[in-house]
Amino acid sequence: MNVLIVDDHPMTVEGYISALSTTPFVLNSPVFSKAYNCQEAYYAVMRSLAAKEAFDVAIIDKGLPGYEEKSILSGSDLAAFIKEKMPNCKVIMITAHTEVLIVYELYKNVRLDGLIIKNDITPDKLQQAVLEVLDGNTYKSITVKNCINEIWKKELMVEDYNRQILFYLSKGFKIKELEGVIFLTTSAIQKRVIRMKKVFDVTDDSGLVKEAIKQGFI
Repeated sequence: MNVLIVDDHPMTVEGYISALSTTPFVLNSPVFSKAYNCQEAYYAVMRSLAAKEAFDVAIIDKGLPGYEEKSILSGSDLAAFIKEKMPNCKVIMITAHTEVLIVYELYKNVRLDGLIIKNDITPDKLQQAVLEVLDGNTYKSITVKNCINEIWKKELMVEDYNRQILFYLSKGFKIKELEGVIFLTTSAIQKRVIRMKKVFDVTDDSGLVKEAIKQGFI
């Protein structure tokens, strides 16, 4: 299995290789290639293509020195380049950014199989991430999940209907009673409530109301 690791800190690269050189991932007989900036990564990809040995996994840092000649200016650009040249390569991005909007933009706009915040990384978590994306899943570290949930909550609460539903539930109305006061069918209201429960990570209506109040949405 061919693995590309790109980070501008050599010790970090060696740490990732060390983490992936133990069981269970080492059973895949990984062959590691290293790069420390976008230019080196570009040539590593081109050499791999010339040898007809595409990378199976690429682990790249978000904040990389760019390669202006090829308009690969960051880890995000590098991820797009790798996906273009090697569509079957699983790309995992690692970033030190924890700002909600930056993390959400990466998740939404960059074609990634995995997104990890550096503070979330342990050797076991890195192995878990790689194995999950190889299994066809998308991996998000805990901080990434929290950032995405924060955005989803805000997007949900921008909608007037959702705020109305929560308001009436907080006043003791049952879902089946809301069709008479909100211009939505009971089925549509139930779908919105189910989505809000998922985002707020609760299982019942009262829990949803408590969490919405706690977080200042009603």
